[in-house]
Amino acid sequence: MNFGILFATALGSVGANKLRAGLTLLGIVIGVSSVIAMMAVGRGAQVSVTSRISDLGTDLITVRPGNQALRFAFFGGGGNSDVLSFEDALALKDAVFTPDVRLVAPENSFSGSAVVGGENTFVSGVGVTAEYIDARNLTIASGRNISNADVQNTALVAVLGSQISESLFGNRDPVGATAKISGRQFTIVGVLESQQGTIFNPDNSVLVPITTAHYRVNGGKGLLDSIAVSSINILATSEKTVESARASIATVLRLRHELTADDDDDFLITTQQDTIETLEGTQGTFVILLGSIAGISLLVGGIGVMNIMLVSVTERTREIGIRRAVGAKRRDILFQFVTEAVLMTFGGGVLGVLAGWAIAYFGNGATVDGDIIETVIETHIAVIALAVSVAVGLFFGIYPAVRAASLNPIEALRHE
Repeated sequence: MNFGILFATALGSVGANKLRAGLTLLGIVIGVSSVIAMMAVGRGAQVSVTSRISDLGTDLITVRPGNQALRFAFFGGGGNSDVLSFEDALALKDAVFTPDVRLVAPENSFSGSAVVGGENTFVSGVGVTAEYIDARNLTIASGRNISNADVQNTALVAVLGSQISESLFGNRDPVGATAKISGRQFTIVGVLESQQGTIFNPDNSVLVPITTAHYRVNGGKGLLDSIAVSSINILATSEKTVESARASIATVLRLRHELTADDDDDFLITTQQDTIETLEGTQGTFVILLGSIAGISLLVGGIGVMNIMLVSVTERTREIGIRRAVGAKRRDILFQFVTEAVLMTFGGGVLGVLAGWAIAYFGNGATVDGDIIETVIETHIAVIALAVSVAVGLFFGIYPAVRAASLNPIEALRHE
């Protein structure tokens, strides 16, 4: 049979019952559009998270206590290697042993309430040094940063995150005002610029001198060098020297903690690239999961196509008998019904691609529960979804087509 005639015949058969064909197309449209929209949302989330991490700087290295050290510290273990100390941070500033390190910013943490007049809010506090905002790529919106003099004097001064500032002071500039934080009266010396939309968001944080957090808020004791820190933020001299800086940091800390060659590190060193790779792996699994869930609707649409084609075979049994009687071969009948199935799924696939693209395009930037949805439309996903829709038509159209081609012409002509 001529392919032009075959296509025209299939198109006429599909168009003979427009409502039924339209409902069958709808299942494919929903399936394909769901796959494209879900994948666009998943990829958008992946790209967004990766971009936010990169915004912190690709030369950022973070050192934290290892699992073993955390367990010792939790159960009251002693010794210099139980947790990272302020002295560890000072040692990493040595240009001789760590030549690829340009900035070191230790931090410790606390939590509590912040009270101003009748306003009361929970805060996450961070004890920092003057280098902290540079290490974390933060900006002071008003006032000043925590200074080295504040750290040396254990000063009761604080820098507020933008959200905390708004909660406690509204639209007023809080610089110079006082606030009771974790039961102590602090003078506000600065406010951070809003970091909304970043992976590390300090808007609900309060920065205080690291010595103040240790001695006055957490009730710690001991010399300055022995202050325990929750992490050490380090900037390498450049992106290219991150790995060499990482190696020298590990060497210095192992020597300081008196670890032998057989001992595992009691600290964890992570770079931004490590974080990106971990999150990309997690997000990749998430994207595949979203695509698989959406693919189920495409499978259901394919079953609908098969069901309609089987009904069509039953309804057109006499037509099939007449075609066989006037000389149509089995393969002609087979190709006709397969073409009809593929035609429906291809048409549904095209409409589904357009619908999915429209959903992803107009949904980009939408806000849901305060979170901004970002979508990334990828051409190859649309091509794959369209190809799968055609494959679904072939797969679910073959059995009805074989059944139609296998009908006995005489029995088909007798069919009422």
